[in-house]
Amino acid sequence: MFVDKAKIYVKGGDGGDGLVAFRREKYVPEGGPGGGDGGDGGDVIFRVDEGLRTLVDFRYQKHFKAKRGEKGRNKCQHGANADDMVVRVPPGTLVVNDDTQEIIADLTRHGQEVVVAKGGRGGRGNMRFATAKNTAPEIAENGEEGQERWVVLELKVMADVGLVGFPSVGKSTLLSVVSAATPKIGAYHFTTITPNLGVVDLGEGRNFVMADLPGLIEGASQGIGLGHEFLRHVERTRIIVHVVDMAGIEGRDPYDDWMKINEEIKLYNAKLEDRPQVIVANKMDIPEAEENLAAFRDKLAKDGKTVEIFPLSAVTREGIKPLLYRVADMLDAIPDAPLIEEVEQVEERKVYRLEKKKSEFENDFVIRRENDVFVVESPSIEKLMKRTNFTTEESVMRFARILRNMGIDKALRDKGAVDGQTIRLNDYEFEFVEKS
Repeated sequence: MFVDKAKIYVKGGDGGDGLVAFRREKYVPEGGPGGGDGGDGGDVIFRVDEGLRTLVDFRYQKHFKAKRGEKGRNKCQHGANADDMVVRVPPGTLVVNDDTQEIIADLTRHGQEVVVAKGGRGGRGNMRFATAKNTAPEIAENGEEGQERWVVLELKVMADVGLVGFPSVGKSTLLSVVSAATPKIGAYHFTTITPNLGVVDLGEGRNFVMADLPGLIEGASQGIGLGHEFLRHVERTRIIVHVVDMAGIEGRDPYDDWMKINEEIKLYNAKLEDRPQVIVANKMDIPEAEENLAAFRDKLAKDGKTVEIFPLSAVTREGIKPLLYRVADMLDAIPDAPLIEEVEQVEERKVYRLEKKKSEFENDFVIRRENDVFVVESPSIEKLMKRTNFTTEESVMRFARILRNMGIDKALRDKGAVDGQTIRLNDYEFEFVEKS
C-alpha cells in the first residue's frame, strides 16, 4: 500500500517536577535544602530512513508522545532526563505545521533529523532557591509541558528519473521493461494511481532510480483528476522523461498532449520548466506513429523548441537502450544533490532554531475588565503559573513577588482595582489585597 500523505499528533515529554527536601545526614551540620531538579522531557525527532518508501505506518499510528522526565530526588540529585522518541520517515518527506501551514522541515537525506516537538524543561528543586535570607526555602517548580502540535507529512517520491505523460501512454510498460518493477498495467485510464519505483541497471556500476508517476490530464494543476497527488512527486525528479503516445491511439494529437502536460507542470511550479527533459515517442510499432513523429518534429522546430526525442516501442523493446544510456549520461552531468531550489529555501525557513537569551518573565501582559473582575492575560504569566506549585505558601508568595516586579500590581491600581477586588489569571481567581 502506497501512502503519501498523513496527519499525525506529536507531543514532547513533560519535564519532571522539582522536589522540596532537606538534608538530615549525620555529618551535615544545619542540614539545608536538598531537593533536586526534575529531568527534561524527551523530544519527538523525525529521522530519515532510506529503507522506507511510504507513509503507510502513519495510517495506523497517529499519536506520538515522548516520555516525561523523572521527578527530582533528595540529596540534591537530578531526576533522569527522558529518552527522545525517534520516528522514522522515508526520504522526501515534507513536514508541515497543520495550524499555521508553515513548513517545519524538508527531509531528503538518509539520517537527517529534525525536532518536531521539543520536550519540557524540568522544574527546579528547592536547593535552587536557597539565599542568604532564606536558607531553607520550601519552593520547587513543576516541570514545563512538552510542545504539542498536529503536523501533516507529505511524501514526494525521490527518484532520478520521472516518467510523465497522459494516462495509457505506456509509462508503466516502459518501467516494467527497463527494471524489475511490476506495476499494475491495464488498458484503461489511471491504471497507475500511485507512483511505482524501479532501479535501472546498465552494468559497470551505472544505475538509477526511475519512477512511473500517475497519469496527468488537463487541469491537474487545479486539482482535476489526480491533480496535486501526482504533481508533488515531479518536484523530486532530476530528469523528466515525457512519454508520448506517438500513434495517437485515442485520437489525440501527440504534440498537443506534450504541450498540455508541460503547461500543467509549469502552472504547478514554474521552476520545473527548466528541469532537464527528454521525449519518448512510444508505440512506434504502430504504422501511424511514423507519420505522427514527422509532424511532431516539424511542430517542435516551428516553435523553436530543442528537446531530444527517442522513438521506441515499450512492447517490442526496440529503441530502449539509446534512451537509457542517454539518461544515464545526463544524470552523470547533474550534481547528486536534488535539483530542488525549494529544498534550500525550506531549510532556511525551519522553525526550530536556537532561541536568543531573554529574561525569564517579560512585561507582556494585558489587563481588561469584565464587570467587577479584572482579567490579566500574559504568555509569561501563563508559563509561570504552570511551573508554580500553589500548594505551598512560599511558592504563592514568590508568585506574588514576581507579579509585583512585573508591574502588574501598579497597572491594576491604575485600572481602578481596589482592596478586595477579584483578579482572574487563566483558571485561577485571586483577591487583590492592599498592604496596610
